Amino acid sequence: MEQLAVIGNPIEHSKSPEIHHTFAAQTGLDVNYTKILGDLDNFEQQVHDFFAEGGLGLNVTVPFKQRAFDMCDKLSKRAENAGAVNTLMLGKNGELYGDNTDGAGMVRDIVKVLEQPIAGKRILVIGAGGAVRGVLGPLMGQKPEIVTIANRTLAKAEELAVLFNCDYATFDDLKGPFDMIINGSSASLSGELPPLKDELISKNTWVYDMVYSAEPTAFMQWAFARGAEGADGLGMLVGQAAESFFMWLHQRPDQAPVIAKLRAEM
Repeated sequence: MEQLAVIGNPIEHSKSPEIHHTFAAQTGLDVNYTKILGDLDNFEQQVHDFFAEGGLGLNVTVPFKQRAFDMCDKLSKRAENAGAVNTLMLGKNGELYGDNTDGAGMVRDIVKVLEQPIAGKRILVIGAGGAVRGVLGPLMGQKPEIVTIANRTLAKAEELAVLFNCDYATFDDLKGPFDMIINGSSASLSGELPPLKDELISKNTWVYDMVYSAEPTAFMQWAFARGAEGADGLGMLVGQAAESFFMWLHQRPDQAPVIAKLRAEM
């Protein structure tokens, strides 16, 4: 039986064990996936202990993604771009290898599951924090016409724009409409919205919120009220898990039924 786990603090809310056990049932693999409450003072030792005891793969969630990045011997290109690691495994020579599957999970959800092409599109990305940095590499890899980052603090947006060779703007300076708007700010979970102008959106705009909830977020409500269609980030959660599962076990699970199952339970 392969031993997998997720480590974070807090961790009790995590849906990762349910997701990965469903993947394992789909693919006929024998997997035990557990939750580890991360120790803020002892995280690195917990990681070493997990692998020393025969663990195959470890997911990392808040607040440890940067610390996982720092302790890796080798990093994937997308982890280097993201500046954070959410997936760990040991290489053949015992070196700790880190990857970041968040962006690939989001892109796969949008393009494969939701069937919304990114190539050639004019895309607005809201926010410039770690969540956005984690997805910009795979997003740019889809060859959109343009990606513009908008953020309340312009310097943060500029920093990411330089790193990923895309555009940036203040909310006041944005010119729309955009083909796709991706919200990478968690503020909409608490009912807050940045100052988004109506001209940024049309009935042909498709929107995606990287967070998810049982009811539409404030951002999704804003978009739906203006005739747009879209989806929240539940599929991104499942998508990043599917990327980790594939990395560890070389099997590509079917995401759609897992998304539907989680949605029904919300």
